[in-house]
Amino acid sequence: MPFLYQTFYNFRNLKNDTIDLSNREIFFVGQNGQGKSNILESLYYTSYGVSFRTHVDAQIVKNGQKDFSINAFYKTEDESSQKVSVIFENGKKRIEKNGKKIQDRKELINTIPCILFCHDDMRFATGEPECRRFFIDQSLTLYDNLYIDDMRNYKKVLKNRNQILKTKQYEMLDVYDSQLAQYGLIIQEKRKKAIYEFNQIFGNLFEQITGIQGVTISYEPSWKNFFPASQEIISHLLSRRETDKLIETTMSGPHRDKINFTKDGDFFIPTASTGQCRLISLILRVAQSVYYTRATSLKPVLLMDDVLLELDPDKRAKLTAMLPDYEQLFCTFLPGEPYERYMHDTTKIYKIENGEWHE
Repeated sequence: MPFLYQTFYNFRNLKNDTIDLSNREIFFVGQNGQGKSNILESLYYTSYGVSFRTHVDAQIVKNGQKDFSINAFYKTEDESSQKVSVIFENGKKRIEKNGKKIQDRKELINTIPCILFCHDDMRFATGEPECRRFFIDQSLTLYDNLYIDDMRNYKKVLKNRNQILKTKQYEMLDVYDSQLAQYGLIIQEKRKKAIYEFNQIFGNLFEQITGIQGVTISYEPSWKNFFPASQEIISHLLSRRETDKLIETTMSGPHRDKINFTKDGDFFIPTASTGQCRLISLILRVAQSVYYTRATSLKPVLLMDDVLLELDPDKRAKLTAMLPDYEQLFCTFLPGEPYERYMHDTTKIYKIENGEWHE
């Protein structure tokens, strides 16, 4: 489901115009601060209804303006042209698909599946545990709408349970323990399966690029060593209840799961170089793309935002050679980078300057 073209109105510094995106590969070349990443952000925005750079929609509006909009036109499998619009006006966001308002963002997520490679992905290797949980959860939601509901239900129950612990209204704890176990077990089982499948992809890719064998993703669920039945988990929650009351928060559950990178049974990240951590983050995105295609038989759109810049020429060549099969590829480059090496017959190059583009 490739993009055909995109229109901008007061989006960041981009000119109010339409850009042709119908090529299979498009490279955006320009100095920093000219608008390359803004175009990738707009593509991501129309795919997921949110930005990957800010949680505050008002920050996206062009300086001196109050509202913005983006329209993405894309082609479906039956060759028909479809449209997604994101409109921000009067401080509120509205998302439309073919002119019809979308009530829930999960209706949008599978429309134009994008895999984003960006500098902040480094946090998947070196960041806090919630960063790695986010990555696995995002991978699941790319194709499993039910997982979005599972996560929402779990977070709602967890919030209510924590509120009860803070206000010391303990009489409802049995009810919330039962619900927490029900939704949490579903999440745990889906994460376990996803990480198993990721390990069929990730380790081989990492070895091909670095020559380092045996690096895998480990999953340590908060609820471990239990028979996979909610009653076992309810008993565990009951045994930990006094501690939860004392700390006034829920100390076990999928929100406490640990996901790490290991080699020969030891944690890998503490001894890994910065370059190896960068490669882990990039290879995770490659694996995410492969994982998505295996689950859906569809090819994603790849968005690569200045991520090749920090790799040496050898690893850069290896990574680009093993990119997964994609519907489209959008990359940003600085003018001095050897982007010509990665071009195909289907590649278009836009030079970006002051929010404007030209071939």
